[in-house]
Amino acid sequence: MSIALEHHTPQAFVDLYAADPAESAWPSAPAGQDMDYLLPPPNPSERLSILTDPRDQHRLALHAALTAAGVPPLPEDRDAIDQLSALPSSINTTLQRWLRHTTS
Repeated sequence: MSIALEHHTPQAFVDLYAADPAESAWPSAPAGQDMDYLLPPPNPSERLSILTDPRDQHRLALHAALTAAGVPPLPEDRDAIDQLSALPSSINTTLQRWLRHTTS
């Protein structure tokens, strides 16, 4: 048994996240120039002083190295990456070096 819901009042779709194209348009760069100048470089004195656990650093570095090597981790790879991240820093550095050499 299927139930069809009918609405007799027309409703317009409104995208609340849509920006006015005139407001969000990037200015065009002069010929031959890059657009990177629009964002100022980060200010080192404004960085947060939060220490990251070495295991988390290893995990992030492995994700980045795998992605750069053309092997983006899948959700089911999470356990393997977590196990590899628990290994000592020297082993993690070696894994990253091996992955970097696969892309060169």
